[in-house]
Amino acid sequence: MRMARLAQKTALVTGAARGIGAAIARAFAGEGARVVLTDIDDDLGRATARGIGAASAYRRLDVRQDGDWRSAVDGVLAAHGRLDIVVNNAGITGFDPAAPRPHDVEHATLDDWHAVLRTNLDGVFLGCKHAIRAARASSRPGSLSIINMGSRSGVVGIPRAAAYAASKAAVRNHTKSVALYCAEEGLPVRCNVIQPAAVLTPMWDPLLGEGADRERRLAEFCRDTPLRRFAAPEEVAALVVYLASDESAYCTGAEFTLDGGLLAGAAATPRD
Repeated sequence: MRMARLAQKTALVTGAARGIGAAIARAFAGEGARVVLTDIDDDLGRATARGIGAASAYRRLDVRQDGDWRSAVDGVLAAHGRLDIVVNNAGITGFDPAAPRPHDVEHATLDDWHAVLRTNLDGVFLGCKHAIRAARASSRPGSLSIINMGSRSGVVGIPRAAAYAASKAAVRNHTKSVALYCAEEGLPVRCNVIQPAAVLTPMWDPLLGEGADRERRLAEFCRDTPLRRFAAPEEVAALVVYLASDESAYCTGAEFTLDGGLLAGAAATPRD
């Protein structure tokens, strides 16, 4: 029988009620980990945890709040004595289909800018900070893996999603600062960042819409992607499992791009 890659490990995943976070939580449980799903959508978060089964639990965590982080991490340490994996996945684009507002570099408001950065960047800062605290406080010291969710948008400019792009660029850089700090401190903490491009999750629904036009918009958004499709959340989760496991023990401060070839350059149109 295959040995579970995350057996005996305890993980905390933010933004885990749906989308990429839920796929990561399911993959972790499937590899033998105990998983604490966190989110601010309590009903959906509890339902997702129930669907995963006994290896999972749900806890409310607003990643923007230092007190929420402290309580969540302390709760994991009290229950399990250690925290082995933290996935800083929670994030927002800032786009609201119910009240559309500009997010370009000229017209975005300061309030909208701050709202995106508070979740996407402050949330990652706090997650890394409290993960390091957990590593120091663990009753059973071991290696802790922090995986931050960046974006292809943090590598290139996105003129009409300025705050989102800036936040993900900062996550990319902060990941490296955390990795170097932990190495300098002699802490058994690794920190890496994954940078997906288009992943088909509910976050895209405001842009894709519904009905007959949805397939057309899907094709339009993937037109410049060499593989010409969206990624599935499970494909991101597979990479997260690798970075969470001991297989990646020599990997820290690294960035992993998962973009269907977008940053590689241009590809000719496939022949039929």
